[in-house]
Amino acid sequence: MAGGRSRFAALATLVLLASCVSPSTPPPQPAPTVTPATAALVGLRSGPAVRDLRLISTDARGALASFRESCPKLLARTDASGLTRNEDWRPSCAAAGTWPDAEAQRFFEDQFEAVVVGPGESHVTGYYEPEIAGSRTRRPGFEVPVYRMPPDLVRDWPAETPASERTGRAPLGRRDASGNFVPYFKRAEIEDGALAGQGLEIAWAADAIEFFFLQIQGSGRLKTPEGEVIRIGYAGQNGAGYTAIGGIMRQRGLIGEGTGYATSMQGIVQYLRDHPTEGRAIMRENESWVFFRELTGDGPLGALEVPVRRENSVAADPAYVPLGAPVFLHGGDRQELHGLWIAQDTGGAIKGPNRFDSFWGAGDDAERIAGGMNDRGRALLLLPKGTLRRLGVR
Repeated sequence: MAGGRSRFAALATLVLLASCVSPSTPPPQPAPTVTPATAALVGLRSGPAVRDLRLISTDARGALASFRESCPKLLARTDASGLTRNEDWRPSCAAAGTWPDAEAQRFFEDQFEAVVVGPGESHVTGYYEPEIAGSRTRRPGFEVPVYRMPPDLVRDWPAETPASERTGRAPLGRRDASGNFVPYFKRAEIEDGALAGQGLEIAWAADAIEFFFLQIQGSGRLKTPEGEVIRIGYAGQNGAGYTAIGGIMRQRGLIGEGTGYATSMQGIVQYLRDHPTEGRAIMRENESWVFFRELTGDGPLGALEVPVRRENSVAADPAYVPLGAPVFLHGGDRQELHGLWIAQDTGGAIKGPNRFDSFWGAGDDAERIAGGMNDRGRALLLLPKGTLRRLGVR
């Protein structure tokens, strides 16, 4: 958005960290092999009674609505944390279907018990759904392609990989003209036209820098000159590693004290705009490229494949939190975090017990809140009653 205020403050932490990726929303993956509960390895202890949390009525209603949307996934997917089984959720999901919204507080008091994971000290950041200028068709001013998943992007093992090393998921790549399995095209190759002419474009963005950061976010909105809003979400990635350009720029002395560019998202974007040739080269050092799909629902989809909702949804580490489970956050300095959330998303930077990324929707206020969110407080995980006894938690 040349000449305008950067819309990517919420991504500052992600871009400045040297090794993180976005809280993007990947498509469903094969169920993981569940090992003994990861959360149990950091320690579990019983928390206070849910009624003692004094839930707020409006907050509980929003959480109940999001929990209902999560139930089909809770009853079908494998819990990677190892804490719960599908059958643990059946009573609460059955009750949620008919529970009156006006008594949402009592639903959580009746159906759940609280557990403290590890020390219980939370770290909560924020994310939102960015909106940038775009078009369904290529036209003057809209020249940046937004690609869908290419059909030649596949998983396989390079021929030289010994059979003994072919464990886990095979890497992403493609077949070259000779039939050899090779790495997929990197960002620079794609920008130079490696995928052009294949009919893979689902839309065209107006600004290469804004689209670069939308790729980091993993989902967003394209607003056309006619006023249409096209919602796009993560479909896949080219298999190349993610590189945080903020870390590179800071190490090279391009941003920070004495440079004229703040160590912030605004400073990064301003440098890229002021130095277009150097900026393009820096962005290409992040070889990762994200492919999108058009979303037709009423909200961006999280990793649980249900819409994430403003002030109701958080991204969490599924190794410690069952996706779909309620989480009670007690904010430190940010009281707007206080209350119930539902874990419906994941993120490459959201790792470890009690690490969450809160979702704030779309719009200027969402950008402002998410961009300034970096809170230390307390967290409780809510599990169906009886789960703690089965786990031997006192």
